[in-house]
Amino acid sequence: MRVLCAFPEAMSSSNSHPPACLAPVALFLALLLHLSLSSQAGDRRPLPVDRAPGLKEKTLILLDVSTKNPVRTVNENFLSLQLDPSIIHDGWLDFLSSKRLVTLARGLSPAFLRFGGKRTDFLQFQNLRNPAKSRGGPGPDYYLKNYEDDIVRSDVALDKQKGCKIAQHPDVMLELQREKAAQMHLVLLKEQFSNTYSNLVLTARSLDKLYNFADCSGLHLIFALNALRRNPNNSWNSSSALSLLKYSASKKYNISWELGNEPNNYRTMRGRAVNGSQLGKDYIQLKSLLQPIRIYSRASLYGPNIGRPRKNVITLLDGFMKVAGNTVDAVTWQHCYIDGRVVKVMDFLKTRLLDTLSDQIRKIQKVVNTYTPGKKIWLEGVVTTSAGGTNLSDSYAAGFLWLNTLGMLANRGIDVVIRHSFFDHGYNHLVDQNFNPLPDYWLSLLYKRLIGPKVLAVHVAGLQRKPRPGRVIRDKLRIYAHCTNHHNHNYVRGSITLFIINLHRSRKKIKLAGTLRDKLVHQYLLQPYGQEGLKSKTQRWQYSGII
Repeated sequence: MRVLCAFPEAMSSSNSHPPACLAPVALFLALLLHLSLSSQAGDRRPLPVDRAPGLKEKTLILLDVSTKNPVRTVNENFLSLQLDPSIIHDGWLDFLSSKRLVTLARGLSPAFLRFGGKRTDFLQFQNLRNPAKSRGGPGPDYYLKNYEDDIVRSDVALDKQKGCKIAQHPDVMLELQREKAAQMHLVLLKEQFSNTYSNLVLTARSLDKLYNFADCSGLHLIFALNALRRNPNNSWNSSSALSLLKYSASKKYNISWELGNEPNNYRTMRGRAVNGSQLGKDYIQLKSLLQPIRIYSRASLYGPNIGRPRKNVITLLDGFMKVAGNTVDAVTWQHCYIDGRVVKVMDFLKTRLLDTLSDQIRKIQKVVNTYTPGKKIWLEGVVTTSAGGTNLSDSYAAGFLWLNTLGMLANRGIDVVIRHSFFDHGYNHLVDQNFNPLPDYWLSLLYKRLIGPKVLAVHVAGLQRKPRPGRVIRDKLRIYAHCTNHHNHNYVRGSITLFIINLHRSRKKIKLAGTLRDKLVHQYLLQPYGQEGLKSKTQRWQYSGII
């Protein structure tokens, strides 16, 4: 179970003005495993807690937060989103104008929207308005094209605030698209497992739709360019990228840029390796392309978007930082927790799995700080499971990993985390193909509403454990604290938000001490809905009021 609580008067007197936080507290008691699931939706009373069989008695935990100075300050867009280029392949890009989809994305703004993934390096830009029109034929795709033209003429409404194109798609059109996407999903899975990808064409019209979605949703677009177009001497062939840059500039699209996706995998994907120093030179070349274009002369550039930092990947990052460390505005990498083909629901609750990220952060920070101390680091494309047969990463259980990822990254000073994917791709999306939000969406929405960028130090007493020879002590009670989001007008500036993950097989009684003693607490609760428990793909919110 996940609970979020708020302390509206967390700090002491109004005469004191500590630099971090000043007043209310929002307590997010999140992901408590053994709470009752029997309360009715809409009940605003605190939920009863039933003792599960075999659990030990409660342990008293004394909890305090240091409010004098934040230990970290992360980006305002800390929790951001990704869309995979596969939406071109399966047709969902044409539905990004959906009013429901835009509304759900707006709920997670402000944020970055990275357009990138495995198929980034197979993407070709063509400045043609609609080359697919002549390729029609019987079947869903043919009718989808006709429906799309009808929508462009009649059903697209104009958002009065920003001139956004927002569509109400007919149910029959959505059903045809889901049929098409289901067929294409099998093709995409086959490509992924064989590591052999077909080329994708991004047209000018498709880029317009992508930018319309980002801009109207309050998201800043980051576009990952194809880095696998190479010249005979293995330098980057920038012709397609230059065409895309010129078109985007002509439309005055405000975009940041990247080059490539997981360059450490290029040898297996195309039989051509690109080392770190060459990739660094490619980034310098991209920077030189951006500078003469007025709208992009100061555009942000991110990279190199490496994979899990094993030895060969660290070597690539080292070579890249040596050449282009000062060229990029943030250093990026990605992380996948579990192989989706073998995952079990209880895997999401293992502390050993939750801690795999910590070692990766240390390795990345060591290389970055060697060449560019203080350079921002982003985790891009974080997924709970790789694509596979066991669909659990869109379940309630996956929230344990996701929330711990957010807490750990902010606490370790990672500036931005980009969730792969907002919509459609694999099993890690936040919104399904019926445009319904999944459990991690609601968790992300609550996080965005309550969590601010200032990270606070937590002090806990009552959990002392004696070390044993040969045994690693892993923390099963994870507590994170932030200043509450100052854009949340339900709380005055200076409120504090806490979120707690309890992976013990016993309940823990949290007693607020020190700064937090006798403060007003608002508690928000998220529960799995239905009989599936941790496997549930729906959940309900509950505001428990003042506790």
